Amino acid sequence: MKNWISFIVSLLVYSTMHAEVVLPSIFSNNMILQQKSKVRIWGTSSHRGGVTIITSWDKKKHVTPVQSDGNWFVYVATPSFGGPYDIRIDDGQQLTLKNILIGEVWLCSGQSNMEMPLAGWGHIDNFKEEIAAADFPSIRFLQVQQKTSNHPIQDAAVQHGGWVSISPETIAGFSATAYFFARELYTKTGIPIGLIHTSWGGTVAEAWTSAETLKTIPDFTSALDRVTSASAQETYEKELDLWNQIADQNDEGRKSGKVEWLSRETDDSDWSSMQLPTLWDTDILPSFDGVVYFRKKIQLPAHWLGKKLSLQLGTIDDNDITYWNGQQVGATQGYNQNRRYEIPGSLVQSEDVTIAIRVFDGGGGGGIYGEATQLNLIGPNNEHIALASDWKYKVGLDLSKLPPMPSSNEGPNRPTVLYNAMIHPFVQFKIRGAIWYQGESNADRAYQYRTLFPALIQDWRTHWNQGDFPFYYVQLANFMRKESQPTASAWAELRDAQKDALQLPNTGMAVIADVGDADDIHPKNKQDVGKRLARIALKNTYKQKVLFSGPRLRAYTVKGSEIHLKFDPMGKRLVNQTGGTVLKGFTIAGDDQLFYAAEAILQGNTVIVKSPHVAKPLAVRYGWANNPDLSLYNEELPASPFKTDNWKDSTAR
Repeated sequence: MKNWISFIVSLLVYSTMHAEVVLPSIFSNNMILQQKSKVRIWGTSSHRGGVTIITSWDKKKHVTPVQSDGNWFVYVATPSFGGPYDIRIDDGQQLTLKNILIGEVWLCSGQSNMEMPLAGWGHIDNFKEEIAAADFPSIRFLQVQQKTSNHPIQDAAVQHGGWVSISPETIAGFSATAYFFARELYTKTGIPIGLIHTSWGGTVAEAWTSAETLKTIPDFTSALDRVTSASAQETYEKELDLWNQIADQNDEGRKSGKVEWLSRETDDSDWSSMQLPTLWDTDILPSFDGVVYFRKKIQLPAHWLGKKLSLQLGTIDDNDITYWNGQQVGATQGYNQNRRYEIPGSLVQSEDVTIAIRVFDGGGGGGIYGEATQLNLIGPNNEHIALASDWKYKVGLDLSKLPPMPSSNEGPNRPTVLYNAMIHPFVQFKIRGAIWYQGESNADRAYQYRTLFPALIQDWRTHWNQGDFPFYYVQLANFMRKESQPTASAWAELRDAQKDALQLPNTGMAVIADVGDADDIHPKNKQDVGKRLARIALKNTYKQKVLFSGPRLRAYTVKGSEIHLKFDPMGKRLVNQTGGTVLKGFTIAGDDQLFYAAEAILQGNTVIVKSPHVAKPLAVRYGWANNPDLSLYNEELPASPFKTDNWKDSTAR
C-alpha cells in the first residue's frame, strides 16, 4: 500500500513539475497591454490544478481553473500607462513575461500601402534618415505573418518571436504608415504605443471580413461556398487549366506553344518603346492588365565573356519570366520581390546580348518599376551596364478580352481567409482601435465597396465586442496619368465609397489624394499618411486640439446657371492651395449627366461653380479623377473629393 501511495505521489509531482503553460503568440516579452482596461489573458495548460497569474503593477494574484480541454483565461485590470512590468504565470511550472508596458494598442491592417516598409521593397522618402532616427523603445510592434485559413483559427503566426521595440535595427522592414502614425501619437501624448501589424499586399476587403457578415451580402454567396467546399480545389484546378489554355491561345507571344517573343531571333523592329523603369498604367497602357513583352539589345565588353554576371531588374508587377539570348535565366511571382538573376559564364559567350522579359500583371499597376539604379547588369570587378533606358515592348495578352480568371481556393484573395488567419486570433485581445489602408484591389468594384467596407468595420466591432471602437482609414491616393477631360473613374468612386463610410460612428478618414504619385501605386510619402491618421486619433480619441480634417461640404444651392457650395472649413478658413480665387478640380453637369470642367470661385466659405457649357446645372463633382487636382484646403489639410449627385456609378453592376 505504501508503495502504491508513493507511486501516486510521484506521478502528481512529475505532473506538476512538467506542467507547462502555452500562450498565444500575442503574449510575449516586450508586449504592450491596453491601459485602464479589463484585459483578457488566456492560454492552455496540462495542469488540472489551475493557473495562477500575478501582475507586478498591482501585485494581485489571480487564480483560474483549467478547463477539461486544457484552456484557461483570466481578466486582469490594467492601470494608466506606464511600466515596465512583469506578469508571472504559474501552473506548477513558472513562466514570466518581462518588460511589459501599459499603453495604447492599435491594430494596423490593409493591403500593400499599409504593408509597405521603410526600406526593403518600399524605400520611402528619406528612408535612411528615418531608420537612423527610429529610436523609440516605448513604441512596440507585433508583426503578423501572412497566412490564410478557410476557417477561423485561434492563434496567428508572428515574426521575431513576439513583440519588438522600435529601433534602427528593427524598423526597416516594418510598416511605414503604422510607424509614422505611432510616432506622432507617442510624441504628442507620451503614451507607449503598441502596433499589431497584420496586412497583405494586393488583397481585397472581403478577404478580411468574417463569413457571418459576408453571408448577408449576396454578391459573395458563391465565393463563400468555394472556400468551404471540399471539392472546391479540384473544381478550381480544372477551371484554371481551361483558363490557362485560353490565355496561352490568345497570347500573341506564344502562338505556337513556345514563347517566341522571348527568343533571340524575334524581329522587334516594329515594336514600340517604353522608358524603364515605370508602371505602364500611368499613361502608356492606362488600366491595362495582361501580358507585355520587353526586349533590349546590349553590347558586352569583351573581357566579360565567360564570366558570371548578375542581372538586376528591380521590382516587377506582378510576375515575370526572363530570358538571356533565348535561354531562361529567371522567373519570379509577386509584385514586391526584387529580381536579381545570376547569369552563368556558360551563357556569356557573345558580346551581342538580347534580354527578353515576359511580364504578367493581373490587376492594379503593372510593369518594371522602382529606382533607375536598380536596373543594372553587374559584371566582373563590380562594373555595370545601366539598363534604365528605352526598351522595346509589345502587348501579348489583354485580360479584358478573356473571361475572368478563376479565383484560387488557396490564395489570399478569397472571402474570409485573411480574417480567419490574421484577424480572428486577436479579437479577444483588448485594443484602443484600428487603422486601415486598403481599397486599390477593390477599385474595379467600387460600387460594391459602398456596402462591403461599412460591413467590414461593423464586423470587426462585433467580434471584438468593445463597442464602436475607433476605426480610422486612408482614402486612396492620387495615381495614374491626369485626364484632360472629365471622365468616369473607378478610383474616384472608391474614394467616394470610403467617404460615405464616415456615416458610421467613431470613424475617421485621412485624405491623401494630394500626396500620391502618378507613376507609382505605392507612393513613397508615408510620413504625411501616418501623420494625417494620427491627427484624427489625437482629436477624436485623445481629445487634443489639433486640425484633423480638411473642409467638408455642408450644403449646396442651385442659383440659375450657378451652384453655390457651402463648406465648413473645419479650421479657420477655406484656402485655394494653388493661389488666387479660381479653384481647380471642380466639374459641373446638367440633366444630361455630362460633366464639364468648371470655373470655381472661392468667396469666403462658399465656392461658386459654373460653366458656359451647362446652362441649367444639377450636380457638381470635385476631385473626381484617378489623379485629381486638389486645390480646396483649410490652413493645412485638403477637402475630400466628393459629388453632389446620386447618379449611377460606372462600376455598378
